[in-house]
Amino acid sequence: MHHPASLRRSILLWLVLATAAIGVLALVDTRTEALRTARDVSDRVLVGSAMAIAEGVDVAADGGLSITIPFSALDMLSSTAQDQVFYRVDGPKGILTGYQDLAPVPVAPGQEIGLADARYRTLPIRTATLMRELTTGEGTLPFTVTVAETTRARDALAQSILTRSALRIAGLIAGAALVAWTAATYALRPLDRLSRAIASRAPHDLTPLTVDAPVELRPVVDALNGFLLRLSRAMTALQNFASNANHQIRTPLTVARTQIAVASRPDGTRPGALDKADAALVRIERVLEQVLLLARVEASGTRPALLGVDVAALARAVTADLLPQAVRLGQDLGYDGPERALARTEDVLLGELLRNLVGNALMHCPTETMVTVHLEDHGDHGLRLSVIDAGPPLPDATLAALRARLLPSPGPAEMRSGTRGLGLHIVAEIARALRADLALDRGPEGRGLAVTVTLPVA
Repeated sequence: MHHPASLRRSILLWLVLATAAIGVLALVDTRTEALRTARDVSDRVLVGSAMAIAEGVDVAADGGLSITIPFSALDMLSSTAQDQVFYRVDGPKGILTGYQDLAPVPVAPGQEIGLADARYRTLPIRTATLMRELTTGEGTLPFTVTVAETTRARDALAQSILTRSALRIAGLIAGAALVAWTAATYALRPLDRLSRAIASRAPHDLTPLTVDAPVELRPVVDALNGFLLRLSRAMTALQNFASNANHQIRTPLTVARTQIAVASRPDGTRPGALDKADAALVRIERVLEQVLLLARVEASGTRPALLGVDVAALARAVTADLLPQAVRLGQDLGYDGPERALARTEDVLLGELLRNLVGNALMHCPTETMVTVHLEDHGDHGLRLSVIDAGPPLPDATLAALRARLLPSPGPAEMRSGTRGLGLHIVAEIARALRADLALDRGPEGRGLAVTVTLPVA
């Protein structure tokens, strides 16, 4: 079973690994430095011992060299009890004293002292060779002093330095881990607050979160709020769909059932009952189409891409499609505008908007009313697409009620039976999606209704 990774543990792991890597590099450097330090200490002791022995070399009565090993020369080496000490003194004629098999260290030209690691009797040693000379009346007598010591003390000193450094680095890693865990716990508190804020919400609470979040967490909160907004829109659209469907379909459904019941009586059929029932079913079908379109528009969380559309061609096509309906209803429908006019919009939604406006005008105006789809190009001020009917003058209260239906998300109580209120609301929602301006006013000479949509020019 896969367990999700812990952010806190991941932060801790990466910090500990980084600290450990730095610690390993520090240990390598410390080891090199410890070995050099221990060797330098050992070299100073060896050179000091060789110089002390050289002080005991003198000119003998026969003109040769004599030597007396000072106690201090070997005493400074004997302080390291775990090590063994070897020495040798050579004159012009050969070895004067010491270990004959102890090999001197070559001394570079111009130098006085030579130092080197070697092995003596299978033991690792550090050897120092000092070159000196004594002056006599007849010339100079050169001699060398070689002192060697096993490296146990030196290695122990280096190991001690390395061990102490390793302990300090281990403490540093442990401290860094503790600091990282504490810092991660503190830094992740906003996530805990966000989690509690979400968990404490009621199931239907889709309002944006107001959690105080750091800059790094802000995009997560914004994305979550965006999701809540889209979900709220979808829920609102679903509720509106249910409410609108219930409100708009109930009356024509009742009419259809009543007329079907009348037509089914055995004592005779009321004239026109089936026709009325059919008309009611057609009305139900239209209402369902409208309600579904409204739900799709309201639930859409993203606005459509706006492209260059020939609005003139679209207006002529919609007018031609609805002309048979206008003839059936006894209305006069026509188009007035240029042959070509481009705007930044979306053709499918704009077509639905225009169909709703023309359909509302045809259905709610008296017979023989002139309904005009008017298109006018106002340059930088946009392209104005209007549906104008020459119906009777509208009272102020009626005009105000129609304008109220352009507001977002009206309730069923704001919509009277039929599809005019619903259709106008759909028009308003589509206009908002298309980023278009929508205006509603009386028609020319104060007659009828004029609904104008202003589209941005392409």
